[in-house]
Amino acid sequence: MQAFKELGSRLVNSKYMLWGVCLASLLESLIIPIPLEAILIPLMQVRRERLWAISFMALLGCMAGAATGYAIGYFIFDLIGQQVIEMWFSAAQFESIRQQIHSHGFWYVFTIGVTPIPFQLAMLAAGATGYTFLLYMIATALSRSVRYFGLGLLVCLFGNQAQTLFEQHKVGASIFIIVLIALIWSVMLIY
Repeated sequence: MQAFKELGSRLVNSKYMLWGVCLASLLESLIIPIPLEAILIPLMQVRRERLWAISFMALLGCMAGAATGYAIGYFIFDLIGQQVIEMWFSAAQFESIRQQIHSHGFWYVFTIGVTPIPFQLAMLAAGATGYTFLLYMIATALSRSVRYFGLGLLVCLFGNQAQTLFEQHKVGASIFIIVLIALIWSVMLIY
């Protein structure tokens, strides 16, 4: 963890800072179970002049990771799927997720993308079930845009209080977003 903090400190003023954000987002979406918000909010606070570029590069890295995770689920899940399942969740959890992707696809991916649930679940299940790649990527782009550009907006509006506000309200905000998505989803099912 200390090495990660030192790397982050060097990246803040580096000419490669934005590519570092992209790489961190890629790794976070694929293998590192540390929320990217822990890095993004302080970085956005220090580099406010690059706030929206940081959000965009986080989205870009996540999209690359999402495409890679989908490909792993689609092409090689049968070979390594059991090991991956055991690493992140139980077989029963994964089967439930697979059924949700099959039944509710876009909205399920979108919901996981906005909430603090590990996105690896959606990536692998979408690929393993053969869910439509384009819809998966659109749901990913929209949900992660809400997340990363929402952080940018939080920093833009509240400055140095953004981290504290995020920590105090992340559970409530996640619940609010899930309820809002459920309401939108319900209305769409009616029509």
